[in-house]
Amino acid sequence: MKDLLGKAILDFQTNNNPQSLITETDISEAEEMDVQYLFRSFNEMPKLEQLALKKCSGKILDVGCGAGAHSIYLLNKGFDVKAIDISANSIEACKLRGIKNAEVKNILDIEDEKFDTILLLMNGTGIFGRLINTTKYLTHLKSLLNPGGQILIDSSDLIYMFDEDEDGGKWIPMDNKDYYGELVFTVEYKGEVEAPFDWLYLDYNTLQNAANANGLTCELIQEGNNYDYLAKLSLIQP
Repeated sequence: MKDLLGKAILDFQTNNNPQSLITETDISEAEEMDVQYLFRSFNEMPKLEQLALKKCSGKILDVGCGAGAHSIYLLNKGFDVKAIDISANSIEACKLRGIKNAEVKNILDIEDEKFDTILLLMNGTGIFGRLINTTKYLTHLKSLLNPGGQILIDSSDLIYMFDEDEDGGKWIPMDNKDYYGELVFTVEYKGEVEAPFDWLYLDYNTLQNAANANGLTCELIQEGNNYDYLAKLSLIQP
């Protein structure tokens, strides 16, 4: 892993000639992303992100923190926040931004810690990679919750990206896939290309069914304007 997304974040933070990222998936064309967007303020965030941050409480784990935009907002509100990301460059940038409790860590490697809010935003289901991994991640996230704790997670239903048949059904090519929301991403930065990686978008019903099957309640908090949504998962009370 070349950590190109993290490199772009660190370049922006240190003013080291940052450039736009180029992202592409196996079902969409390449497009540019301005790395500055990852440093957005609360007022610049989409409404679903703002809503998620307003619903945070207690001790918080920010999973896949990136440039730390969500953690910084929560720290400024006085919360106890731990920020994690698998990107070493991103964590270095977070520390430069003043996030002291930031660590290079895979969520699956966190043990013996409990949180009141676990935050997974900017398509939080993405880290699951493939549908088959959903149970593994939900089970582990559940183990990190304090009693009464919550997982705030967002995603999108990608069904809108596929063409309709004449009878109104969707034509979905499923080569080597178990689910239409399984994408393969590539990232390019300053002429370098990251190794392709799996990234999962889950429709709400699929997330709800998976949560219920793994001892979690799933509440639809709000839907966005582009097939996206914010959900709250919590422990099923005995």
